[in-house]
This record gives sequence, C-alpha cells and structure tokens, in this order.
Amino acid sequence: MQTADIQRRWLTFFGERGHTVVPSASLVSDDPSLLFTVAGMVPFIPYLTGVVPAPYPRATSVQKCIRTNDIEEVGKTPRHGTFFQMNGNFSFGDYFKEGAIGYAWELLTTSERDGGLGFDEKDLWVTVYEEDDEARKLWKSVAGLSDDRIQNLGKDSNYWSTGQPGPAGPCSEIFFDRGPSYGIDGGPATDDDRYVEIWNLVFMQYAIQNVRSKIDFDIVGELPKKNIDTGMGMERVAFIKQGVDNMYEIDQVRPVLDAAVALSGKRYGADHGDDVRFRVIADHVRSGLMLMTDGVAPGNEGRGYILRRLLRRAIRSMRLLGVDAPSFAELFDASRRAMRDAYPEVEENWERTSRLALGEEETFLSTLASGTSILDVAVADAKKAGSTTLPGDTTFLLHDTFGFPVDLTLEIAEEAGLTVDRAAFDTLMSEQRTRAKADAKAKKGAIADLAVYSDLRAQGETVFTGYDALQTETRVLGILVDGQPAQKATAGQVAEVILAESSLYAESGGQAADQGAIVGDGFDLEVLDVQRPVKGLISHTVQVRSGEVAVDAAATTVVDPVYRHAAAQAHSATHLVHAALRQTLGNEAHQSGSFNKAGYMRLDFSWNQALSPETRSEIEEISNNAVRDNLVTTTRILSLDEAKAAGAMALFGEKYGDTVRMVDIGDDGWSRELCAGIHVRSSAEVGIVNLVSESSVGSTNRRVEALVGLDAFTDLAVERAIVGQLTSSLKTPREQLPERIQSLVEQLKAAEKKIAAFEAQKLSGRVPALVENATRAGAYLSVVEDLGELGSADELRSLASTVRERLGSEPAVVALAGRVGGKPAVIVATNQAARDAGAKAGVLAKQAAATLGGGGGGKDDMAQGGGTDVSAIGAALQGVADALKG
Repeated sequence: MQTADIQRRWLTFFGERGHTVVPSASLVSDDPSLLFTVAGMVPFIPYLTGVVPAPYPRATSVQKCIRTNDIEEVGKTPRHGTFFQMNGNFSFGDYFKEGAIGYAWELLTTSERDGGLGFDEKDLWVTVYEEDDEARKLWKSVAGLSDDRIQNLGKDSNYWSTGQPGPAGPCSEIFFDRGPSYGIDGGPATDDDRYVEIWNLVFMQYAIQNVRSKIDFDIVGELPKKNIDTGMGMERVAFIKQGVDNMYEIDQVRPVLDAAVALSGKRYGADHGDDVRFRVIADHVRSGLMLMTDGVAPGNEGRGYILRRLLRRAIRSMRLLGVDAPSFAELFDASRRAMRDAYPEVEENWERTSRLALGEEETFLSTLASGTSILDVAVADAKKAGSTTLPGDTTFLLHDTFGFPVDLTLEIAEEAGLTVDRAAFDTLMSEQRTRAKADAKAKKGAIADLAVYSDLRAQGETVFTGYDALQTETRVLGILVDGQPAQKATAGQVAEVILAESSLYAESGGQAADQGAIVGDGFDLEVLDVQRPVKGLISHTVQVRSGEVAVDAAATTVVDPVYRHAAAQAHSATHLVHAALRQTLGNEAHQSGSFNKAGYMRLDFSWNQALSPETRSEIEEISNNAVRDNLVTTTRILSLDEAKAAGAMALFGEKYGDTVRMVDIGDDGWSRELCAGIHVRSSAEVGIVNLVSESSVGSTNRRVEALVGLDAFTDLAVERAIVGQLTSSLKTPREQLPERIQSLVEQLKAAEKKIAAFEAQKLSGRVPALVENATRAGAYLSVVEDLGELGSADELRSLASTVRERLGSEPAVVALAGRVGGKPAVIVATNQAARDAGAKAGVLAKQAAATLGGGGGGKDDMAQGGGTDVSAIGAALQGVADALKG
C-alpha cells in the first residue's frame, strides 16, 4: 500500500463521517513559541484550547511536521524521522472516547478492499492510562479486545498536557506487533522495538492548574467541552503495510537512499555504519526539500539554522560514504520525484528549492575546506606544544561558528593521533542548550498568556473597517492591564483594548501598524501598537492620555491620515519594486520577506549575487515609470484557487485561508499579489521610489531598501544640496563631478604613497642608531626605546622587526613604544635565541600594556599592546627592561 493511498483512505474515511477535511498547514508554524509545525494538532491548538471558537465540530487532516529533538536517533531506529506526516482526526466538543475508539478500530481493521487499512486484529495492542477505566471498558465493548491486549501505563507515557495550565487528559495508544523475530513477548509495556506505536488517541477532558512537572499538577475540574485529538503516524503505517523494516525504505524515502547508494558505489545492507548514513541522507534530504518548499532558506538563526544543520549532516554523511563531490542535484531530484504526487507544491517551487540546495552544498563544501585549514593549524599547534588533546573550545568554535561537524573534527583529530577534549566541548554545548531552553521556556510562558483572549474571541471576530474608513464607531469588548483582564484603565496607564470594530490596521503582511487614537466620552487613548494576538482578534496597545476607559464603553477609532497615506504609499511601492525585480531578473527573484512603514520599504528576494549599479537603476526606473503611468489599484476577494489561477503570487512565509484578497496594480495585472495590506488608489499616489540600498541577507537572498513619497523627495533634496556644495567648492559643473572627484582621489592616493615612502625612509634611518644603542639586559641584548609620535602601529611593528633582524643571532629583545593617534602603543619582538632562553614577547607586551592602562598580548615572537596613559610609556618600557634583567 503506497503512502499516498494511505493518505487517500484516511481522508476519505473521516470525510465520509462528517469531518471537515483540512489541508495541511505550512511547516512554518503560526505559533510564535514554535519554529515549526511539530505535531498534527498544532494548527488546531487555538480550537482545542478554546482560545478561538472552532469553525467546525469535527475535522481531519494529514499534516506535514518537522521535529529535530531526536535528530541523533535518525537512521538508528526504524521510526525516527525529522520530517513526518501525521494523520489526525479531531472533535471539538462533539464525539468523545467512544467515537474516537470506534473510528480508529474501524479504519484499522476494515479490509483494504472495503477502504480500510486491513490490519489483522490479532496484531494490535492497546495501552490506556492506568486510572482511565472508562477507556479500558470501551476498548473491550467497542473493539472486542480482551483484557490481556490492553495494558495500563502511567502519566509519563499516557497523559497529555501542554506543560502549562489549561486542558489535559489521558491518552490511549494503539501498537502493531511486528512478531517474535523483532523482539521479546510482553506487549508495548516492554518498551521493545517489536511493538510499534501507530496511533495515539488523546482525550482532553480535564482542566489543570499548578503545573509542577509533566506528571505533577492539580486537576481542578472537567472541561465544559471535551475534545478529541488523535494522531496516526503515516510513515510508521507505511513501512508496516509495505513490508519493509523501517520508514527509510518506504516509497517516499527509499528513492533518495537508492540515489545515495548509487553515488557512493557501496551496497545498502552490507555495513551497519554505512546503512545509518544512507538513512540519515534519505531523511534529511526529504526534510530539506519540504522545508524549502514551504519557504525556509538556510541561515544562521532559527528555522534557517535547523535547515542548514539538516543539509550539512547529509553532506557530512555523503563524505563519510566516500563521496566528496557535490551530490545534491541527484539526491534532491530523487526526493522531488518521490514527493510531488502527494505535495504538488514541491514541483511548483522546485526551481527555488533546487537553487537553495545547490547553493548551500557549494557553500558548505567550501566551509569544509576552510574549516579543515583551521583544524590543521589547531592540530599543528597542539603537537608543537607536546599535547595529545585538541582543546574543546576549538572544537566548539568550529562547530558553532563555522558549522563544522564535530564528528568530522573527531575523525581528523584521530587521524593526527590526537583526541578531542570532549568534556570541555560537551560543557560548552550544554551551556548553549541551557540558554536555548531558557529562551524557549520564556517564549512558551509568553504564549500561555494567549488564554486571556479566549473569552474575548468567543464574542466574535474584530471587524476591520480600515479599507474604507479612517474612523469607526465601536464598543470596548475588553481591557487587559499587565496582561490580565481589567474593567477599566485610567490616565497614564498602558493597556490593551479589544474592540468590536476597528479602522486601525494591525501589523501583518510586512506592513507596520497604523498610528492614531481611540476616543470616547471622557477618555482619549493614544494608540502605541496594533496586533492580532489570536486569529480573528485585533488588540490595540494604548496609553491613556486622559480620562478613564471602561469595558462596554462606546468608542471611536481614529487613524492618523497622514501616516496612513504614507504607509499605503510604501506598501504599494513594495509591490512595484517586486514586479520590477521580476521583470529585470526573472521569476527566480521571488520575494522572501518585506517590511514597510510610512516613507520606507524593504524587500528581501531570492538571489545569490549583488546587483550591479546598472541593474539597480533599471529596477528603480521601472518602478517610477509605473508611478508615472498612474496604474489603477483594484482589490478582489476570491478563493485561493481562483487567485492562483489568475496568476497572483502567494508569497513564502504567508498563511492564507480559503478566501484571499488579491491586489492588482494596473488593469492588466502589471503587479498581482495576494495581500491584506493598505494600498494607494493608483500608482501615481506613490510619488517617488528612491532605492537607497542593496545588500546581502544570506548566501541566497538579497535586500533592497527604498525611501518613498515625501521621504524620498527629502533624501533627493539633501543629495542635490551636497552636489551643489561640491560644484561650488570644486568649481566644476555637475556633470563633470565624477571625473573631478576621481582625479582628486588619485592625487590624494599618490600623495599618501609619497608620504608613506618618506615616513618609511625616515623610520629606516633610525634603525642604525637603535641598533648601536642596544644594551645588555641580563642574558639578552635589548633595544628599549620611546619613538615619540608615529603614524600607525604598523610603523612600530615594521621597525621592531627590522631592528630585531639587525641584532644578529645572540638572544635579543626589541621593545619599542610610541604615540599613535594620541594613544600609547608598544611592540615587543624576540628572536629565536631569546625565545630559547625564555623570553616571550606576548608576556612582555601584556605586562607593558597593563602599565599603560590597557591590554595586549600575542605570540612568543612578536606581540603588541596599547592603553590610555601616554605618560606611562617610560614606566612601561622600564618594566620590560627590568623583566629581562630578571
């Protein structure tokens, strides 16, 4: 049974039983406490927790998920994968335990011919929470299971909660017995790989408080509406139904594994270590494909870092299999062909995904080369020092900063006869994880506060009227002060105000929130921010300028018209620049992010090289030509499919519902995008688009920034004034300024070169006198001098090096100081004989710098230092001389 067939059977079964079929949400989660959609229930959390009323009584989905907390187990067990699909059925106050158990058993045991999954009842086991007698009875009465096939387990494995106060409840899990050849008898309670969990039923029936740990909390009562959340692991069912040993050999994953086998020339099944690497490659390539399809790009933070780690682990595994050449072209193409039938967007976004994957592979292969060079130096230093251990901080630096895999460091160190200080490395990694967990905990705690919006959201959605009106009469539905519900807010307080309607735009889609006020009888509120904390609800953060605002008061939202118009100009300019980019660079230049506010816009787009000045000018010209042409802006509300069919661009990272707002600039769709933002009525209202910056935001993305409207005019006026000053000062016509300035620059460089040559000649002229004045300091011939004012520390370094060479082969130390830019600087240089006698430049420079009120150090042969106390130069040099005398 193919994976796509399992998906079809699941959705058909539950769809025929009154469940709304919900398409998979993006892997990029809407939940700000999560980087990714980590479970099938994530898109339904607002409904399950009651924060947002469920739009349907029951639903079903096949949800794409990414989870990397067990990444080290990938390839080693039959079921651990970073990308997986979770088949779920959900009830929001509709059916409960009996219905969930009945549906699960029916689908699992109905024959394949009749649309079921065709499992033999004798191969299935069930676990229940040890205190959930109701579930045990239902499994016996509904499914006909005997007591010996139902096992009790504790809270640690069969009780669900978010780890925060809120809904919770017991679980019941269904396991498949793979047979005695896979392990011991005894059922799922043995925790043996013989028994594979394929379906988990969560019965959300209690409210909990005072959560002390996962298994230690207080149940304070039953929920008014009991919910069902179930999840069946698609890959687990697939490898069982396809008769293979693990999820890496199913039809959606095996093609990548086979491609890796072909590239390596090795045989799958011949060596356990190689088999693990093949599975890692197959899993990580598929995960990378799906993440990039959903708009994630490799990077150094957040989601981008996770993706980068997956891709680099795959490259590393190919290297361990003996493949040093690029391989992603073949591997990702194999994954594309395996996944495109289930997820058509894989094919639609293939051009971008392929470019990102190949670019990351090229970058990391280069990183491996440079990282190896850094590691080679570290290995050489360790051997030179007589050490057999590579420092843990070096290993951590390579891993954390350069993305250099620790196992590769271990391999290279071992080849060089060294070990790695794993204890120090593990300590540094542990500290990093602790920081990450603390950050995640802080985010999770902040998200728990969303529960305060549930009663407000239950009153209905906030109606946004700002497309057509700048002022709206409304009513105060709720007030939050310090994150808690309040009946009123008084003068001077900052509060959140929830209204029935609002003309104020909430930050979203890259557009900053409106500025304005909320006024009413006896109160005046300055709007500081406008957000959508939960779907369908607009929250206004305000400061009470005067009076007192109370719940249920009549109010009027007032948008600042000047700010709104400038913000609309900037948002429309973003669309114009995006269209101009695609006209100039091609459809590959796809928007990957944007931000706009009054007078300013920035747009990130997929591109891997800097734009030439000519290309920047062309983009700016196309944008401003569109402004000149006064293209009319029109908006339409369509279904998502209709909008896509019309050619509207759905932007990466954005979430869309069943109906969308399509914004056209130009009757012929000169620019056509899905967008919920505020726009001008025609392109002429944008005014001016002035591109002021173009930069890199990663190896595969660029950023353009522009000033818009009056801000653009002001910036151009400043430039005009500067040009006027230059033409006047240089007595040169404007059109000849570039040549005149270039000529002056060349003259300046020539003059600086002459000055540098003169200074060098002057310095070299001081060498004989310095050598002649060398004195004996203990066992060393020494030159210790204050040279006065100098142009740079490089002059000091060059002079010290030359003097050292002139002092011959006996132990010699040179310590020179001077004033550079008004601050003291010191250089210490030693020859080999001095170092053999125990003199170390780094130690001496550090000592001198401390006297100068600063810091310094370096290698044994040459080091430098500096400080703030010029008057202490003499004392610092005397300290060096005394140290040499011993």
